[in-house]
Amino acid sequence: MTKTAPTKKLTILPTHLALVPDGNGRWAERNGLPRLAGHHAGIENMYRMLQYIHEYPIKYLTLYGFSTENWGRPEDEVGGLFELVTEFINAHIQEIHEQNIQFHHLGRLNELPSRLQKAVNRAVQLTGNNTGMVLNVAFNYGGRTEIIDAVRRLITEKVEPQKIDEKLFESYLYTNGSPNVDMLIRTGDELRLSNFLIWQTAYSEYYFTKVLWPDFGKKDLDKALLSYSQRKRRFGRLQARQPT
Repeated sequence: MTKTAPTKKLTILPTHLALVPDGNGRWAERNGLPRLAGHHAGIENMYRMLQYIHEYPIKYLTLYGFSTENWGRPEDEVGGLFELVTEFINAHIQEIHEQNIQFHHLGRLNELPSRLQKAVNRAVQLTGNNTGMVLNVAFNYGGRTEIIDAVRRLITEKVEPQKIDEKLFESYLYTNGSPNVDMLIRTGDELRLSNFLIWQTAYSEYYFTKVLWPDFGKKDLDKALLSYSQRKRRFGRLQARQPT
């Protein structure tokens, strides 16, 4: 794939960018298409955005693909989405590997269909030694579930309570090895986290847009990153007053 330089030269960029690509179903409805067609368009746009984000010096990218709550959607929609994701991974993982991107999965993999599990495991194994961008794909993921799983592991391993601090606890999360999220972008005009990375986004900068995910393009991403570069992150600290 031909590389295209970002349209904005930004000096301040997030090290870890998280994306909630919302609006696939509504995009399909607006275009008179079945919901699964919206998911197909969303997955295609996910790949386009991955290629574009890869042009920036952004080291970590986390994408929200399927939440633990999404099991409540119609069975044919869920099954169709699983097939789309399986086909997407199998079709593109070699190219992703050749771009030196490291693929990680976040969530409860063992609850997913076996074909999807095999595709994910192959992707993780194939890209495991890559040293470029780290791509975290959150599939069958929930922020509360992640914390519960971390607590269960701590109990199973009989870690002494007095030894547990934030740093140790983070090492038991699915995102172990990735820093906390600097910026979270959510498309589709929804103003909530929806149980996504609730530990890792405690001090993130949030960016919400009305653009539905399949329509979210390079200019929209540039606009979001420009907004981030203009913010002052305080992490709960007071900002020093300028002398008058």
